[in-house]
Amino acid sequence: MPRHADLAFAVVLLLALALGGSSAATGLPALLLSLFPSGMMAAEARGEYPAGMVALPLFDRGLHSRFAPQVLFPVTSHGYPAWLEARRQIAAHAFGGVTVFSPRRTIAVAIVLDDMGNDATQAARAIALPHQVTLSFLPYPDATPELARRAERAGHEVIVHVPMEAIGNQDPGPMALRVSLGPVENARRLDWALARVPGYVGVNNHMGSRFTEDQAALVPIAERLADRHLFFFDSKTTPDSRVVEVAHAFGVASAGRDIFLDDVQSEQAISTELDELEAIARHEGVAIAIGHPHAVTLDVLTRWTRDAAARGVELVPLDVAIRMKTERAVSVAYNGGQ
Repeated sequence: MPRHADLAFAVVLLLALALGGSSAATGLPALLLSLFPSGMMAAEARGEYPAGMVALPLFDRGLHSRFAPQVLFPVTSHGYPAWLEARRQIAAHAFGGVTVFSPRRTIAVAIVLDDMGNDATQAARAIALPHQVTLSFLPYPDATPELARRAERAGHEVIVHVPMEAIGNQDPGPMALRVSLGPVENARRLDWALARVPGYVGVNNHMGSRFTEDQAALVPIAERLADRHLFFFDSKTTPDSRVVEVAHAFGVASAGRDIFLDDVQSEQAISTELDELEAIARHEGVAIAIGHPHAVTLDVLTRWTRDAAARGVELVPLDVAIRMKTERAVSVAYNGGQ
C-alpha cells in the first residue's frame, strides 16, 4: 500500500507539471509546505543532506530516512526538458486550453457515432467527417479492427462500444456483459472487447439498460477501466443508470450523453435534435450527442459540422467534453449549486 501511495503522489505531481506549465513548477514549494510540516522541509542538523536539499519522507521508513528522495528547495523553474515540454504542449492542445472556471467564447459540442463496424461503406463516410467526431466500434464485427485503425489514422478518437445486458429480450450481441455472469467473466469479456478495437481511449455501453443500473455489476468494470486509464462514457439507455457515479468513485472519467440524434431517421428530426443539442451547450457550455452511421445521419452531420464554427459552435472530441462536464459539475458544487 505505501508503494501505491508513493506512486499516486508521483503521478499527480508529474501531471500537474505537464498540464500546469511553469506556474505549476513555481508553485511546488507551496505545495510541499502544505503537505509536510515545516520541520520536515529543512535538512537535519546532523548534516545528512547537502545545503539546499530537502528529503521527502518515505511512508515506510520514518520521516528523515537517508534513502528518501531528495529535491532542491526552494524550487526554481528553468523550463522543461524537450520530451516533457512536448507532452505538456500536446496535453494543452488536446484539452483545447480548457481550464476550470475559464470563460469560453464558443460553446463546445461533442458528437459520438456508435454501432460502428457493421457497414464499411457508411464507416468510410463517418471517417471522412471532421476528426473531432468520436467513433465508437462494436467489438464483434469482422471489419472492426481494420476500420478502427483507419479511423485512428484519420485522427478520430476511437472508443469501444461494449455490449451490455438490456432490459427485456433485446440481444446486445455476442460476449455481452451480464449481471448474472459475475465479475471474473465480465472482466474477461471486457478484455476481449478491448482487444478487438485498436487505438481505443475509452468505452461506452451498447444497450445495457439492465447492466448499467446494477451498481455491483459496474464496480469490477470501473476497476478494470481505472487500471487501464480509460474513460467510461454513459450512453444513458436508462434514466436509472449508475455509470457516472460508480466510475467517479474509482477515479474513472465519465459523463452521460445529452441527446440521441437519430431515434427518428429523418433529416428534419435529426436537425431538430441538433438544434436542441446547441441549446443545451449554450446553457451549460458543453453538450454531447450520440448518433449512428445511418445514411441520413451522415448527410445531416456533413452539413452541420461544416457550418458549426460560423454559429459559434466548437466541435470537440469526447474526452474533452467529458472533462468539461466534470469541471462544470465541480464548479456548480463549489458555488453551492449556482
